[in-house]
Amino acid sequence: MDILKKIQSYREEEESLKWEGTFAEYLEMVKERPYLAQSAHSRVYNMIKHSGIEEENGKFNYKFFDNEIFGLEESMERLVEEYFHPAAKRLDVRKRILLLMGPVSGGKSTLVTLLKRGLERFSHTDEGAVYAIKGCPMHEEPLHLIPHHLREDFHDEYGIRVEGNLSPLNMMRLEKEYGSRIEDVIIERIFFSEDKRVGIGTFSPSDPKSQDIADLTGSIDFSTIAEFGSESDPRAYRFDGELNKANRGIMEFQEMLKCDEKFLWHLLSLTQEGNFKAGRFALISADEMIIAHTNESEYRSFIANKKNEALHSRMIVMPVPYNLRVAEEERIYEKMINQSDIKDVHIAPHTLKVAAMFTILTRLKETTKNNIDLLKKMRLYDGQTVEGFSDVDIEELKNEHHDEGMSGIDPRYVINRISSTIIKKEMTSINALDVLRSLKDGLSSHASISKEDRERYLNFISTARKEYDEIAKKEVQKAFVYSYEESAKTLMDNYLDNVEAYCNKAKLRDPLTGEELNPDEKLMRSIEEQIGISENAKKAFREEILIRISAYARKGKKFDYSSHERLREAIQKKLFADLKDVVKITTSTKTPDEQQLKKVNEVVATLIDEYGYNSTSANELLRYVGSLLNR
Repeated sequence: MDILKKIQSYREEEESLKWEGTFAEYLEMVKERPYLAQSAHSRVYNMIKHSGIEEENGKFNYKFFDNEIFGLEESMERLVEEYFHPAAKRLDVRKRILLLMGPVSGGKSTLVTLLKRGLERFSHTDEGAVYAIKGCPMHEEPLHLIPHHLREDFHDEYGIRVEGNLSPLNMMRLEKEYGSRIEDVIIERIFFSEDKRVGIGTFSPSDPKSQDIADLTGSIDFSTIAEFGSESDPRAYRFDGELNKANRGIMEFQEMLKCDEKFLWHLLSLTQEGNFKAGRFALISADEMIIAHTNESEYRSFIANKKNEALHSRMIVMPVPYNLRVAEEERIYEKMINQSDIKDVHIAPHTLKVAAMFTILTRLKETTKNNIDLLKKMRLYDGQTVEGFSDVDIEELKNEHHDEGMSGIDPRYVINRISSTIIKKEMTSINALDVLRSLKDGLSSHASISKEDRERYLNFISTARKEYDEIAKKEVQKAFVYSYEESAKTLMDNYLDNVEAYCNKAKLRDPLTGEELNPDEKLMRSIEEQIGISENAKKAFREEILIRISAYARKGKKFDYSSHERLREAIQKKLFADLKDVVKITTSTKTPDEQQLKKVNEVVATLIDEYGYNSTSANELLRYVGSLLNR
């Protein structure tokens, strides 16, 4: 019943938004709200802006793309600032076709779909309201009714510039239905809908021999010629081509460069002059944003053909590369999984991360800079701290290869391999090793991967496996330490007592014998060495700890186990090093004793309760780490 109530509520809301009135009444509304007369390009830009813009370090993040487009913030910023924004300001860029170029499954279609769905929603808001001449199949801009000789006066009074001519059909209707009384023409509010073909059109190429230009520009309705007496009577014409129906909004040209040339020539005058030729009529005005998409190889072939120069000069090419950040790639997989029927399968923590590492490595290009291999580059791009490198280095790396991200493994391949693993083995739980194995098996049957690339990709799978080994050991380490939290706190307190005595050049007192003792250098070094603190750096590190303790004390805060990230890491590693033998025994013994079993169960419970594993994946992780430690 809830969904039926929501449907009813939506229907009632749409009914309440409907409006119908005369052109004279519409002009009054335009006077109060000039944005009602915005162009298609302006409407798209305002829609994006309406969702919110965040600025950080001089870079803009458009929230409109959040949760849909991942890891392409720079590309989206360029798209908005170099195309949508200037086009909205009526600059010459609006007279260009927007061509999205990028690899398969890189997000081009997702981006266009996002814009189309966004426009549908935006047309239901006050800021995105669209009004049209009632009964017009092209939902024509009402201001086209204003005669050309009065448009300067209109601009002076309203501050709105009117472009475009009244369509042949509305010109006839104005005379026959309204007796040329412009002010009486009925105007209505319309709502964009791709399904109803209002303001959003989609053209997909098919066989050039059978596809008709009428798909774009409409066609003669032969059944009405006897009634109206002429093919040039607009009432005998169906204004139902995609260019007609997309008027006022967006026209998507799927795989544009696969189209026959005769379909593309219509775009020349539409982009440059805002009109197109149809039937035996004068040029028909259309205000729409044309978005096309293609892949790189087709684009290269297109520009190599001299016959295409005129069309090429009317394009703005926006590269849409693959995402190059591990964390964002994980989000792409999560989104794709949530949209599938495998969302109920348990995917162990770090599984998607490891798959993402492999994928990103295939997309990166080698750098000429010293001391940076692809693994370091991957970490830098992902926002991780890599000692000795700064934001400046990252920008230099990004500028080194302008085509980085235009090749490599696509997200669909990864999801296909995950799905294949689940379906073949009917598994209810998968881990990183399952996915890496499946990715490796799939390379041999991937038709578009060359032998050379396959060898590289196998190496990247090995690299991702090594990264997972470290992650797995740390995960179990954290779980053991969590289970021995009291031991960790005791060890840290002991370390801090010794550091305080060392820095103050004081002695420690044995709590049992009362004997005065020197600070335990061996204990302190055994902890500090876990995080690479050298002999020369130990004094500075200990003093830093003491300063932090004093700062906490001044603020009335207690310095505890989580107050210093590096110290906590050192304590964990030290404790785990001491526990390694316990881990080895408890994970590799086929018949563990009661005490060992208790320890294993404690760690499994921690992995389940605190780290997102289930019983199967937690036990698999423990067995795997045990095998790693026993090597």
